[in-house]
Amino acid sequence: MSRSAPLVFDGHNDTLLDLLNARSGNRSFLEASARGHLDLPRALAAGFGGGFFAMFTPNEDELDLRETDDGYEVPHPPTVRTDYAAEVSEELLALLSSLEADADGAIRVVRTAAELRDCFREGTLVALPHLEGAEAVRPDLSNLTELYDAGIRSIGLVWSRENAFGYGVPFRYPSSPDVGPGLTDAGRALVGACNDLGIVVDCAHLNERGFWDVAEISTDPLVVTHTAAHALCPSSRNLTDEQLDAVAESGGVVGITFGVSDLRPDGEFDDDVPLSTLVDHVEYVADRLGVDHVAFGSDFDGTTIPDTLGDVRGVPDLFEELRTRGFDDDELARIAHGNWFRVLDETLAV
Repeated sequence: MSRSAPLVFDGHNDTLLDLLNARSGNRSFLEASARGHLDLPRALAAGFGGGFFAMFTPNEDELDLRETDDGYEVPHPPTVRTDYAAEVSEELLALLSSLEADADGAIRVVRTAAELRDCFREGTLVALPHLEGAEAVRPDLSNLTELYDAGIRSIGLVWSRENAFGYGVPFRYPSSPDVGPGLTDAGRALVGACNDLGIVVDCAHLNERGFWDVAEISTDPLVVTHTAAHALCPSSRNLTDEQLDAVAESGGVVGITFGVSDLRPDGEFDDDVPLSTLVDHVEYVADRLGVDHVAFGSDFDGTTIPDTLGDVRGVPDLFEELRTRGFDDDELARIAHGNWFRVLDETLAV
């Protein structure tokens, strides 16, 4: 690792679900493994300081990816039941707590921005609990405070399916994100309640109409934890220029995904992708919005990433590629963690 590579705070990973699915296997987060993208030893070796750890409830049936004449589409999966999502989220949050307990101080689950900064100073891997899709929240929000007290500090309103709060974009290429209706009344209420409690509202996976509803309602900076530039890859998951501009105008941040199908101009799932393709998206957003509004949202353990990156140990190489584009050390530090810190300082309750 380059000695000048800054510590990374990452916008998204699905490591908890992968660990849960691998319980009958040989993967442990506390030991180095050839499986998956992220574990504690590899993170420490790569200068990966932590990030949002997602609690995602998968559909009970596998998704069906269908080829189209010019790309692909995954038909909208059905929504999941609130009680089922709550059970899965509780199990994943318990798994995260057990990792913290077993790590002998090497991992800390944080609830405030001050705790996050302390971890980075101390070299402790930080985990900020995040719900990817709000299905575990009751539509009347009656358990939102309970989830907050349990440690949830970030909520993605939707995954790529419909729920009681809004409409997630289907996985589709090529496609505009302008698919489906805006937020429901419950979704609008959830945004306001998250603002009041100090919970990040994540617009990742949200359709365009829902995005504009959040932009209208939210008093916090707009956050999209893992996405990319629609102008470079016209995937439904990516942000249009107008959406990017709105994030910057709010003082928010865009986490650039490492998922190849949202990076490649052709939308393919092929992992034969040079780091320059990923950097193209970082540079595009930085050039359009300013470097203060771009960060990383890897989606480690949740998607196919470039083979040139491999796993978390490839992150230092990503910084070297960014340097070749002219980003200096101060700008790299902001991309690596400073921009997330700024937004979390403003968003999370003290």
